[in-house]
Amino acid sequence: MTGRAILAEALGSAMLFATVIGSGMMAERLSGGNIAVALLGNTLATGAILFVLITMLAPVSGAHLNPAVTLVMHLRGQTRTGTAIAYVTAQLVGGILGVWLAHLMFDVPVFQLSTRIRSGGGQWTSEAVATFGLLFTILGTAKMRPASIPASVALYITAAYWFTASTSFANPAITIARSLSDSFAGIATACVPGFIAAQLAGAGAAHFAANLLFTETPKAST
Repeated sequence: MTGRAILAEALGSAMLFATVIGSGMMAERLSGGNIAVALLGNTLATGAILFVLITMLAPVSGAHLNPAVTLVMHLRGQTRTGTAIAYVTAQLVGGILGVWLAHLMFDVPVFQLSTRIRSGGGQWTSEAVATFGLLFTILGTAKMRPASIPASVALYITAAYWFTASTSFANPAITIARSLSDSFAGIATACVPGFIAAQLAGAGAAHFAANLLFTETPKAST
């Protein structure tokens, strides 16, 4: 673990979360009340910044930008315990600062709590599916075509915004940070635990599925 890697996780999370919140606010203001158009704007900005950030930061920190990713990499022996703790802390702190930065840019109160209710079986199932798909995409692409990880992740999240009922948070840190923004992309504080539990379940399932599908088995001797 290096200071550069931790800083990369903090700055990357700040840029990602600022994009999610900022693009949501911009889309809501410009869409004239059309939620589909607002979601499309939010989606395109998020997918684009993910491609940029992963391409830029992967050589420095792995560009986890997500505690669920860090957890799975720890389970797979690719990230030490101390590094994982430092990464998650950086993701949370950097991400929250990114949300506050978005508020500053759009001239709204910096400190907020979301009132947007996102709860129920469909939402929790969506978050489990979204996070499973994200981790499965990362692990599978890393095994089959590592150079395509930035594009694969960006395209997966772009798709998952639309095929999941929750619009694919798929990230415990951004779930917490979005609870601090009473905006288009927000989530009420009371709904956060259910989302995070579903995300961690989906991440764990992806870890085991990747072991079954992408781990090479020794060939029998002849």
